[in-house]
Amino acid sequence: MDCTLFSTGTFGILSGRSLVFLLAPLLGLNLVPFAGGLGALAEELAAHHTATGGDFQVWVARPEAPLPGEIPEPILARERERIEVVRRVTPCVVAIFSFSGQSGGSGVLISPDGYALTNFHVAAPCGIALKCGLPDGNLYDAITVGWDPVGDVALIKLVGREEFPFAVLGDSDAVQVGDEVFVMGNPFMLATDLQPTVTHGIISGVHRYQHPAETILEYTDCLQTDASINPGNSGGPMFDKAGRLIGINGRASFDRRGRINVGVGYAIPINQIKRFLGHLLAGRIVDHASLGFRVGSDVQGAPVVTSILEGSDAFRRGLRLDDEIVRFADRPILEPNDLKNLLGTFPPGWQVPLVYRRGEVESEIMVRLLPLHAEAELLEKMERIFTDLALPPDRPPSDDPARLTGPQDPLALPSPVRPYYEPRHGFANFYFNRLRQTQILHAWELREKLQNNSGDWVLEGRLSSGESFRLQIGDRGSRLRLAGSEVVWNSSRPTAAEELAPSEPRGLLLSMYLWRCLAVKGSSDFPDLYCWGQQPYLGRGPMVDVLAAGFGVCECRWFFHSGLLLGLEVEYDPHQDPWEVRFASFDSIGELVVPRQISVWIGTQLVADFLVDKFLTDNSRE
Repeated sequence: MDCTLFSTGTFGILSGRSLVFLLAPLLGLNLVPFAGGLGALAEELAAHHTATGGDFQVWVARPEAPLPGEIPEPILARERERIEVVRRVTPCVVAIFSFSGQSGGSGVLISPDGYALTNFHVAAPCGIALKCGLPDGNLYDAITVGWDPVGDVALIKLVGREEFPFAVLGDSDAVQVGDEVFVMGNPFMLATDLQPTVTHGIISGVHRYQHPAETILEYTDCLQTDASINPGNSGGPMFDKAGRLIGINGRASFDRRGRINVGVGYAIPINQIKRFLGHLLAGRIVDHASLGFRVGSDVQGAPVVTSILEGSDAFRRGLRLDDEIVRFADRPILEPNDLKNLLGTFPPGWQVPLVYRRGEVESEIMVRLLPLHAEAELLEKMERIFTDLALPPDRPPSDDPARLTGPQDPLALPSPVRPYYEPRHGFANFYFNRLRQTQILHAWELREKLQNNSGDWVLEGRLSSGESFRLQIGDRGSRLRLAGSEVVWNSSRPTAAEELAPSEPRGLLLSMYLWRCLAVKGSSDFPDLYCWGQQPYLGRGPMVDVLAAGFGVCECRWFFHSGLLLGLEVEYDPHQDPWEVRFASFDSIGELVVPRQISVWIGTQLVADFLVDKFLTDNSRE
């Protein structure tokens, strides 16, 4: 407590000193005498008593010291706070088991409808169906949702309860060395009563890198802790001191004489997982990103481009050999390893800001990330590592790789999860992809209400240059009429990339056709339609849901946010910039919600900017 100064002058019957001594035991105070003045207040009191002839001494009130063996109250309060946080988060910690009982690990629930995170090396060998125990004492059936085999993350879904407890996601970028953390899980399969083991420690390091150990499991930008992470903790949560989920435990360093933690453990940062979560919720097997160029050190140690693919997006945006990489994704890059470490936290297809320096000039570009593997290569490597996974407890995986992938026939799955599984090549579980498609298209239908307008769409207005236009889109194709010309594209699927090259306007008209086609016909006209995942729109915009489908030699991607279609792109050649259509300035026309501005881009070049005055359909007239 703050010091309190008492004068020993006379106050009626009792002196000031007597009064203090009488009250001190009642207030729980120790009195320590100090001769002389203590600052301006003491000097003022001394002057007063000198003038009145009183003696003067200052006493300082201090809290009663704890008796020997007593614990100071601040320490007890911190202990109570820590116990309360553990009590609050314990219900969302998952103990994971395979049906055979030969493998398992830990996980953590992240939503009330039962979605949970764990490691790929925990979930995949358990098969499509898993058993999960919660601290409520019950076992629940669970189903695989999505896999990130490179980042060692898996998403599963528990069933059998209307609402599950779940963890609040934190911000792993805000974590600092020295922060307190809790690690929870099922080490050595100790949780026979389904109550998780808790260990406590600090963050020992951030932005750590753990290279693949003869697998494709790569830990980038991860969190290091001295809290014990042992076999069986894999896939379990790392919480900060407030109980927010900041990481998924995965790797640890062990004593060579036994699988015992030596105080060095690693967790996958939750911010990395957030970037992949949209893909995992869509039932995908998702890859990690590459840039299409390599970086080394110059004579000063700065990171510079040492090789670059001419077909990469970075090259098209202007990056060249010997350019110095300054920042990536808004983080400074001081050495080549910084770039590799950060790049590993992104999925392919995202557009990410990159700043490079050439001479004395810095330039910022948006770079579209490439996949690290070809799809077939990723699937092959994923299947190959199943037999090499080190699974807790210390039991070797099955010699039969077919058992490790679990039952693929829905009829072989336990009845509670059988309705939640649909096999498809290249997906962990296509049921959840179809679910996301339905949710996205339904939200679009409710918001824009374009789906019932099956007749031709007619858009009239002017270009930003002032020239008038009339765009007609129907089942048979698209027709664009300008002041002195007309361009027509029929609905035949393009068979060669040259048909859509920028010198031809067909890519523009095809994009408009695909806009209407998805609205009016939905997935029926796109048999291979799938939910791609999520990404920030145009690199820095809102997070959008992405649907994708093939159309002839093209792949089209539609970008949705809060029920609005913000844009679409048509990729006709992976080594060329796609046609991009961006919708803006949405307005209501009757019950419809339509864009008043439609801009068409190829890379950084604006091809056309349509300002829509009229939007006509068979069911609407403006």
